[in-house]
Order: sequence, then structure tokens, then C-alpha cells
Amino acid sequence: MLALWTTYGLPGAIMVGQILLMIVAVVLAVAYLTYAERKVLGAIQRRQGPMTVGPFGLLQPIADGVKLLSKETIIPSQANGPVFLLAPMLLFTLALVAWAVIPVNLKWVIADINVGILYLFAISSMGVYGVIMAGWASNSKYAFLGAMRSASQMVSYEVSMGLVIVTVLLCVGSLNLTDIVMAPRPVWMQALLFPMFIVFLVSILAETNRAPFDLPEGESELSGGFMVEYSSMAFALFFLGEYANMILMSAITTVLFLGGWLPPFGITELAVVPGVIWFIVKVCAVLFFFIWARGTFPRYRYDQLMRLGWKIFLPFSLIWVVVVAGTLLAFDALP
Repeated sequence: MLALWTTYGLPGAIMVGQILLMIVAVVLAVAYLTYAERKVLGAIQRRQGPMTVGPFGLLQPIADGVKLLSKETIIPSQANGPVFLLAPMLLFTLALVAWAVIPVNLKWVIADINVGILYLFAISSMGVYGVIMAGWASNSKYAFLGAMRSASQMVSYEVSMGLVIVTVLLCVGSLNLTDIVMAPRPVWMQALLFPMFIVFLVSILAETNRAPFDLPEGESELSGGFMVEYSSMAFALFFLGEYANMILMSAITTVLFLGGWLPPFGITELAVVPGVIWFIVKVCAVLFFFIWARGTFPRYRYDQLMRLGWKIFLPFSLIWVVVVAGTLLAFDALP
């Protein structure tokens, strides 16, 4: 920090401080998301969940982290060692790097770039590389099949997600995430975007390999999928990357559809609550949807997943882009 202060002055030191604060916040959020998930799933299944490690089980994530850190990292003898170890690092790093452009409040963003949404789309698309590298480097047929599944489902749902984002951009006229939050949206425009909101919610489940679309990790046929050969901290990085991606996708959903840090439904009386609190509440609501879906729906078959992505979501998203553009043009509401 002192070297940065000497080289770049106060702005450089502030930037590093912001980055470190964001990383610590995301890692803590990931740790306690695992606790929240186990508690919510326990309530759904009429059981307690974590309750013995610390008061109300609040120290369970720390105990899990210590346990994984203390285990031995085992690399299969026929695996490609460098790629095998690089894959989980890449997946976790990408989940952190994307937070650079997420505004959690007005002017509370590390990099307020004009093409923030393209940056997010590019970073989220690269996550598949870590999964493919892990499956290939493991030198296991089960791991490789899981990686191929993950790649194909990510690609199929990325297309629909891209079209969903296009409809939002048509309504706001900017690629900057702060502008997207601040753009006025009348009730009729929100109703017009609501079907795309549903498509996006389902697509982020598939994008993050979460139930009911957790086919790359199918225990019954793939014994755990692309991470089956991993142990210790390498496995923990995959685990952290998955949950960090869940939080990231929830934040993107909040920015695109739920008004970011603004009070819900435009109720000005609620503006007394800090914007960052509203942002966190909305992200938690989307995360609850992730957990609720896992505890409610059975896993899809692979052909059902592909059919949903290519034969239902893709044509519907294409048609809805035309509907949104035509409606905005008819009402002379193009930004």
C-alpha cells in the first residue's frame, strides 16, 4: 500500500482499498450464503440445518473453510498438473473480477465504464473455460462429460441472456450500469420487460449450474461431474466460484430489472433507507429464489434442458426483442 501511495498517490491507494474491500465483502457473502442455503433448505425439509458450531451454527462456514484448508491437495497421476490447478483459480478469479463494474449505490462502483454491461457479459461467458479446463485436465471420463455438459448449457442460455439484455438496453439507451439503474421506467415499460425478467431468472440458474439445471454435477450418472477429481482448497475454489457467481448474477438481475439501489416501486418515502441496504435486500431476494428452486424442483433431463434453451427461450426472446422495439417505436419512447 505504501509503494502504491508513493507511485500513484492517493487515488491509487483508494482504488486498491476499494478493491480489497469488495473482495473481502464478496468472500464473506459467499461464506454465509452457504450457511443461509443450508438453513433455508433445512426449513423447507422440516429440519434444523447448521446449529452446533457457534451460536445458531453461525461459525459453520468458518469450520468448513478450516477443514478444507487442512486437507491434502491430491492431483491424479495422469492429470495435467498446471491446467488442473489453474482451472479453479480462473473460475474464482472471474467471479471476483466482474464485481469491478457493479454499482451497489450511487457512485459506489470501482470502475464506472460506459460499456459495463458488455464487460459483464464477456466475463460471465469466460467462466466456461475454467469448467472445460478442469474436466479435460482431470483425465477422467466422468469429469470430461460434466465439462462438456456445462459448456453446452452455458452456451445455450448465454444466447437467451444476451437477447434479454438487448431488450433492457432498448428501454434505457445506455450500456452503463449506473445509467441503467437511473433510467426512468414507467409501469407499462416494466410490464413489457416482465417476461424477459422471468427468462433471465431461469437462465441464470442454468448459467450457474444450479438446480434444477445442475446436470454437469449429476451424482447419479457423473459421480460429481467436472470437479470429481478435486479435493482440498482446489475443490473449495470451485465451491466459492459457484456461490460467488450466484451473488454476481443476483446483482446483475437487481441492476437490470429491480432498480438497483433505488427504493422498490419508486416509493420516495422509502428513500430514507440507504441505497446500499436496498441493493443488498434485492440481491438476497434473488438468492432466495436460487435456494428455493433447489429445494423445490427435481433435476431436468439433459434433453429437456436443451429443448428449453434452444426451442423455447431462444425463439421467445427473439420475438420479444421485436415486440419491445416495436412498442417503444409506436409510443415514441425510444431513448
